Amino acid sequence: MPELMIRTDNLTKRFPCTTAGAERGCASLDEGAVGQDALQWFTAVDHVTFDVAPGEVLALLGPNGAGKTTTVRMLASILKPSEGWARVAGFDTVHQARQVRHAVGLLTEFPGLYLRMRADEYLDFFGQLQGLSTAQIRHRAERLMARFDLIEARRQRLAEYSKGMRQKLALIRAMIHDPPLLLLDEPTSAMDPHSAKLVRDAIRDLRQEQRAVLICTHNLSEAEMLADRIAIIRRGQIVALDTPARLKADLLGPPLLEVRLAHSLDGTVSELSDLIQVEASGQDWFQYRTPTPEMTNPALLARLSGMGAPVLTLSEVPRSLEEVYLRIVESEGNGGD
Repeated sequence: MPELMIRTDNLTKRFPCTTAGAERGCASLDEGAVGQDALQWFTAVDHVTFDVAPGEVLALLGPNGAGKTTTVRMLASILKPSEGWARVAGFDTVHQARQVRHAVGLLTEFPGLYLRMRADEYLDFFGQLQGLSTAQIRHRAERLMARFDLIEARRQRLAEYSKGMRQKLALIRAMIHDPPLLLLDEPTSAMDPHSAKLVRDAIRDLRQEQRAVLICTHNLSEAEMLADRIAIIRRGQIVALDTPARLKADLLGPPLLEVRLAHSLDGTVSELSDLIQVEASGQDWFQYRTPTPEMTNPALLARLSGMGAPVLTLSEVPRSLEEVYLRIVESEGNGGD
């Protein structure tokens, strides 16, 4: 496998504006142009640079219209960039589009399914498009359909499938040729909790197999659960890119810690002011922040022990990715996408 599964540099995509789309932020590329040269353009993806390594899961988050789907389409060699470039599995997405499409498993948000076909016929058709033999298709289709609890429905027509079953079959179609990279747009939408867990488990397995996954999702808890890094895109630009833990530390400050005691505080907090600044407290608990927990926490526990204040728990108060996401998106303003 190449050193990086995805590598982009200033990846940009512009579309000609229509009159109806003028409110989306259309602009002329040349202020002095006239006539046809003065065509207005909408920048859907604006000089995006990022990479994804083998075995890494990157979650691409952003509001509707932020540029997520356009980015995925360029990575899948469906759209050509207006500027910049991308390499996927070592192949240039413009000049080696055929190789890119074979190296990528693509699941779109609204996958087109041929509803009159039976599931096994459908997978056979797409396996042949990827150049697989009949034996390879049969083996992989049966293995994947068993994995996603569809083996009993393999002879049913897709029109008889539920929305969640269709979504799982579309994911199987994306995986049928065993690609080293998956591009997944809302992979668990319309799924029941059990089916969604099957998909999340499959994504974790792919990481262990050193395959790369890029997920576009609005499910922030799922992104935090699966992703090694989070990229937040707003108005076509990546405005944050890091691990969930670092994003929380950078945007939400030091972790909030909570101590719970075996009995009421009885003035305990006032005797800790030289060690910590308490932010909140109750009858038998208090909360504080520290940028150096590795130093502060042991000293605090020693102090409490010396005061005869037995500690039941000392733990970090959970902070969600949703807090980070909303902080970033709202700080960028509330203009339309």
